[in-house]
Amino acid sequence: MATLLRYYTFSLVFTAICLALATWYGWASTGTIGGTLSLLWIVIVLSILEVSLSFDNAVVNATVLREMDEVWQRRFLTWGILIAVFGMRIIFPIAIVAIAANIGPIEAVTLSLNQPDEYERIVSDAHLGIAGFGGAFLAMVGLTFFFDSEKDVHWIASIERAINRFSSVPAVEIGLVLLLVYGISTTLTGEDAITFLTAGILGLVTFIGVHALGAIIEQREARKRATGEIVRSGLGGFLYLEVLDSSFSFDGVIGAFALSNNMIVIALGLSVGAMFVRSMTIHLVRQGTLAQYRYLEHGAFWAIIILGVIMLLSAKIHIPETITGLIGAVLIGLSLWWSIRSNRRETAASADGQPSD
Repeated sequence: MATLLRYYTFSLVFTAICLALATWYGWASTGTIGGTLSLLWIVIVLSILEVSLSFDNAVVNATVLREMDEVWQRRFLTWGILIAVFGMRIIFPIAIVAIAANIGPIEAVTLSLNQPDEYERIVSDAHLGIAGFGGAFLAMVGLTFFFDSEKDVHWIASIERAINRFSSVPAVEIGLVLLLVYGISTTLTGEDAITFLTAGILGLVTFIGVHALGAIIEQREARKRATGEIVRSGLGGFLYLEVLDSSFSFDGVIGAFALSNNMIVIALGLSVGAMFVRSMTIHLVRQGTLAQYRYLEHGAFWAIIILGVIMLLSAKIHIPETITGLIGAVLIGLSLWWSIRSNRRETAASADGQPSD
């Protein structure tokens, strides 16, 4: 228990502060106990929703972070969380409104506070582009994990081995995502189809660009190591994680409007969720949980693929965020249970002096 508190104390304190701010704001804006409790409840629900949608984000963050040196780990967990909390949960919706309505950022903030319905409408109208970009990027993240020729641990063995056979085919995952984006775009009409298709392609290009930057940095470091220099940089991984975290945030920000169109309420609720994702990431990295539970990251990447597909499909049909979060939680829960069962079998086999599965 003490170990868990060490990782989650800051998030719990941050949560208490946000709930206190929500209580103060609820009383200041409604003047009634009922209105204050209603607003406080929405903040709590948004926090839970963000955590449920982002647990797989924490697992993937930990997967990348464990390969980075401690300096860049700290930078991501400090600068990165500032970008995640203030950038994506507060500035991002305001930027969408400012660009879409062709107004300044201050006017966008005023609009969100004084005309929340209009603010919600403008953000919702931007959903097609967000779904195309975020869905394509997340689908690429998930598929790249499974289309890896060096991957030798398989959870859903029959499917993952079948996928792995095609890992030597160049850019096969890009082709799959392009086909999916194009297929969905054909169900849309006019400007909607062009917007969605363009956003999907930009999501793919962003994924490729971030990975290309990481590869360039790695090559530069390899040349310096060959001359005896010790240089360690996680810039490529840092940028990749920031784009990844942003892509995860899209779904939560848009989905939050199903519960409230008040920018302050949304920012408080989603920020609490984002802070817990940070704590979970630190916990997974410091405790070596991914190494202990070999299938945990498999469950997370399957959840990411499903989230990416759901985001793309949301251009045509609405799928409640609770279902998305539930699917992710179930997949991660199953992968965790499967990992524990596998560990127990190995321990029992070692005790009997027999080779494990």
